[in-house]
Amino acid sequence: MSRFAAPIAEQIWDMKYRLKEADGTALDLSVEDSWRRIARALASVEAEPALWEDRFYNALEDFRFLPAGRIIAGAGTDRSVTLFNCFVMGTIPDSMGGIFEMLKEAALTMQQGGGIGYDFSTIRPRGAPVTGVAADASGPLSFMDVWDAMCRTIMSAGSRRGAMMATMRCDHPDIEDFITAKQDAARLRMFNLSVLVTDPFMEAVKTDGPWELVFEGRVYHTVQARDLWNRIMRATYDYAEPGVIFIDRINAANNLQYCETIAATNPCGEQPLPPYGACLLGSVNLARLIRDPFSDDAALDMEALDDLVRVAIRMMDNVVDASRFPLEAQAREAEAKRRIGLGVTGLADALILCGLRYGSDAAVAQTDAWMHAIARAAYLASVDLAREKGAFALFDAEAFLASGTMQAMDADVRDAVRAHGIRNALLTSVAPTGTISLYAGNVSSGIEPVFAFEYTRKVLQKDGARTEEVVEDYAVRLWREMHGDAPLPEYFVSAQTLAPMDHVRMQAAAQRWVDSSISKTINCPEDISFDAFQDVYLAAWDMGCKGCTTYRPNAVTGSVLSVAENQEAAPEADAGADVVYLSTPFDRPEALEGHTYKLKWPGSSHAIYVTINDTVINGHRRPFEIFINSKNMEHFAWTVALTRMISAVFRRGGDVSFVVEELKAVFDPRGGAWVEGRYIPSILAAIGGVIEQHLVRIGFIGGEGLGLKADPRDTRVQVAGGSRAASCPACGAFEMVMIEGCMTCRACGHSKCG
Repeated sequence: MSRFAAPIAEQIWDMKYRLKEADGTALDLSVEDSWRRIARALASVEAEPALWEDRFYNALEDFRFLPAGRIIAGAGTDRSVTLFNCFVMGTIPDSMGGIFEMLKEAALTMQQGGGIGYDFSTIRPRGAPVTGVAADASGPLSFMDVWDAMCRTIMSAGSRRGAMMATMRCDHPDIEDFITAKQDAARLRMFNLSVLVTDPFMEAVKTDGPWELVFEGRVYHTVQARDLWNRIMRATYDYAEPGVIFIDRINAANNLQYCETIAATNPCGEQPLPPYGACLLGSVNLARLIRDPFSDDAALDMEALDDLVRVAIRMMDNVVDASRFPLEAQAREAEAKRRIGLGVTGLADALILCGLRYGSDAAVAQTDAWMHAIARAAYLASVDLAREKGAFALFDAEAFLASGTMQAMDADVRDAVRAHGIRNALLTSVAPTGTISLYAGNVSSGIEPVFAFEYTRKVLQKDGARTEEVVEDYAVRLWREMHGDAPLPEYFVSAQTLAPMDHVRMQAAAQRWVDSSISKTINCPEDISFDAFQDVYLAAWDMGCKGCTTYRPNAVTGSVLSVAENQEAAPEADAGADVVYLSTPFDRPEALEGHTYKLKWPGSSHAIYVTINDTVINGHRRPFEIFINSKNMEHFAWTVALTRMISAVFRRGGDVSFVVEELKAVFDPRGGAWVEGRYIPSILAAIGGVIEQHLVRIGFIGGEGLGLKADPRDTRVQVAGGSRAASCPACGAFEMVMIEGCMTCRACGHSKCG
């Protein structure tokens, strides 16, 4: 009998975590084999491997402890991969040689699949003098463009989609350009952006005081703090970026404030890290620990939680010794501090099983109690490890205990740390868990509310037939197993119905006991006023959060959380479905309108002609087919292949602008060419540029770049329950939703954050 609670869980395991030969032959014959592989690998560094292998296996069993995906997929495989999810890279020197050395390190890290974070505040502002060369500096954003191109190159070489976080201090002279950088829809698409907001800045915002923009002691501009804050808020309101990181609060609370300064985070923001810091993640599945669900006696098994946390801490500590690292500096940093990030998933489902409404006073209090218990067990487990194996190398008892986090900890925990030391400098974090939550039976993700109680997923079978399967939330499935068709109680609430302040209160309750940070998206309705939107960020600041990320549906980022006024208005072909695997192609009309573009490539005696024909769907023009022709027979085979493949993609519908992105990312190893004053890295990239030009021309995308659609309704499908989701660039499913700061596909697990 399968250990998986739902078909989608088994499919996620098979696609992402199951160990296979290069030819696809499965080596893990069951999920139990995967658990055994992980347990054996992490126990291998123990003095008694057999004893700990069994204990580690028991923790993994039934999806109670969920290591991060890198660990599930990589542990025990003997492959040259890192088990760490993300890294913050070294401090960028303000010199050309130093900048490009950092670029090289970033490329090497991303080549192994690691997401990266960088603070670009250390680069002099645009227009500042460059001594010795009689020139003005181009500024940090110009170098961010270089990083963005590097990330695209790594992608085109066959690695997973890159993930990068860029931060900039609120007092950097180029901060205003940074805030608006991604409003150019073709720029910095591989980055998430966040502003490092300081305590003095927030005080200046509240008093409407002046704010100096400085670099190395020189004041470049003076602005009103509230005006700058409003610019950040307006950009986030309209474009969903940049995020806000309360950097002084992070450094004050950091257990290691005596030996490191933090200025950046990993791509999803849950791990503020020093230079060369790495994030090692895992989650306790709270939904699996609830006894007597939906009864008056429903409660989380606190004894089981304590035991599970203690075993999980030991497993994660062992990962530090078992993992490879892209750079030696990353290995040294990890070994010196042994930083780990144990978090939770299934919190919202656990609350539902206990009859508590997410965001209510009772749910906030219960979340506080559960997170407190986890933090306490984690710290005491790390103290026990220190007694057995030694404290982390940079441990200084009095300095460590002086941090804001330790001041809030229980007295007996502080006494234990003082007496015996501690193995891990930081222990808790709440990471995005979208894919592993699906793998665990579609439990709610991280500390997020349930996104949707159920949706129908269309799956393409090997014989070409299409089947449908209902994907239910874990708590909903359990309710129906116990109560049949009885209506769901009022405490079943989803992200689509919650007020933004409910999210903030829950994040603040969890943050109190998390020594790193939390990846969380505060969903805001499309019609929220700008003033109310700003209040969300001010409330996050006032309640003690370390950062704030919101998502408000709009014409730029899409309406992933908008609720239909009339569910009957769904397109008939997709009624009752929010995920489509390779949906039925559009029928071809007898006649189509289109345009032909002439592309002259330097060094070729014959031009390439690109013809794109369009159709009209629901009153909106969209590409239907493409023809690529040339008299140069050297190009014949690949132009025919490209014609057929791109036309097939166009006829499937959805958001096809990713075709442009992928083609423009192709670099020819023989070199590109200069065309009309611009460097084009390959003929394929040039064809991508032609397609982009056409999509802009017909209004399918706006501006001169990607993603800014003239009418996003043309690329959305109405879903069961009233929400709409975007098309996944990896699998084509209409299931891209914002989860914990990352656009994530609930069908295949693809994430824009890596």
